[in-house]
Amino acid sequence: MEAQKVEQLQAFVAYCRSNPSALHHPSLSFFTDYLHSLGARIPPDPTPVSASSSLCSGLIAGVHVTRLVGSHLSLPIRCLLLVFNRDLKGHMKMESDSGTAAAEEDYVGEKFDRAAESAGDEDEIVESDLELDGGELVVPDDDDPPQKMGDPSVAVSDESRDAAQACKAKAIDAVSEGKLDEAVEHLSEAILLNPTSAILYATRASVFVKLKKPNAAIRDADEALQINPDSAKGYKSRGMAKAMLGRWEEAAKDLHLASKLDFDEEIDSVLKKVEPNVQKIEAHRRKYERLRKEREMKKAQLERQRRRAEAEAAYERAKKEQTARSKASDPEVNDPAAAAALQDGNVISIHSSSELETKFRAASNLSRLVILYFTATWCGPCRFMAPLYKSLAEKHPRIVFLKVDIDELGDVAHRWNVNSVPTFFFVKNGKEIDKVVGADKNGLERKIALHAGESENQVEEEPVEHAPGE
Repeated sequence: MEAQKVEQLQAFVAYCRSNPSALHHPSLSFFTDYLHSLGARIPPDPTPVSASSSLCSGLIAGVHVTRLVGSHLSLPIRCLLLVFNRDLKGHMKMESDSGTAAAEEDYVGEKFDRAAESAGDEDEIVESDLELDGGELVVPDDDDPPQKMGDPSVAVSDESRDAAQACKAKAIDAVSEGKLDEAVEHLSEAILLNPTSAILYATRASVFVKLKKPNAAIRDADEALQINPDSAKGYKSRGMAKAMLGRWEEAAKDLHLASKLDFDEEIDSVLKKVEPNVQKIEAHRRKYERLRKEREMKKAQLERQRRRAEAEAAYERAKKEQTARSKASDPEVNDPAAAAALQDGNVISIHSSSELETKFRAASNLSRLVILYFTATWCGPCRFMAPLYKSLAEKHPRIVFLKVDIDELGDVAHRWNVNSVPTFFFVKNGKEIDKVVGADKNGLERKIALHAGESENQVEEEPVEHAPGE
């Protein structure tokens, strides 16, 4: 024996040794019979597992063996290994088919609900910490009392303006000497003298920036910008103060406006520290906006799939229910004997009155249209119509085609007032509704088309009671 085949056989034996319960599967009965014929003893199944669990174990083990020995297994060994996959699929299909349509619909809804919950859990967005350069952040001056603010409604005289300018000059000298608190006092006195001056508020805001009191600086800058919306110093001081508080995007906006109004190197220096943080924030925001949008799109897609699956399941259930109702209301299902007696697609020769009544009764039970054809063996036109009548029976299997020989059943022909042959009576529920006399091929086909359509749509003409002898 070839070495490769020996190796394959060893792999299969190893598989059976590691999983002896697989030998109890019905699909391997031929193999266990062979082992028994050699006197081998098959160990009992140690764990009574379900069919699906056994098949799953067999499938996993079979795949494992296939990986061990490669893809060049001989056909018999591959069949033994892959039979588990086939049986597993069949078992799963039987379990699926055993449920009711309503259970299937519930399962579909639960499936997509679980998928949506899983998607929500898996895609729950927790924003990561954003590493920013905050080396010059300060503790906000929230506990400091608000600085003195001027009354903008007060009329300012020329003397007050001059005095305010003198206080401002003193403040600038104090700033140059590093006496920032003294400079604030001089500027506050100047603001009280001239509360309509935007430059006084903007200058005091710049001093508060140097004192690392960003909230006070922002209040003064806001006041300056309210008086003069084009105050470059106001935007600069407010932007630098917001940068101290880590409000990077607001700071960048104010600093850019200040730079456009009156560029200086200090603004450019602060922007070089602020803008990298702004870029990180914007990239961070775009990333999580994209992730949130993707999550919403995924949820929306799952919801659409769930609704579509539920609609399909509901449609299938309604279809099955309709089919069941149709079968329950189908007279042929409820009266199979009557259906068998009418020999669909064939011309039935009648040989007795009782047989005719039996056929009429069966046709009535099944709501079938009956064509009663009176003929005679000596009638030439009848011989002409016979092949057509037979082909019409084959073409319309839901119509009952009967044939009566007037020489054989003269009493029946008399009762139906047959004066010539061929004659075709159209009968519904045992009552005549129409007739064709003579070898009128086109007339017969036209009448059949008319009454066959009415029968299918359950539209009937008013039946005419047949009175023998009329």
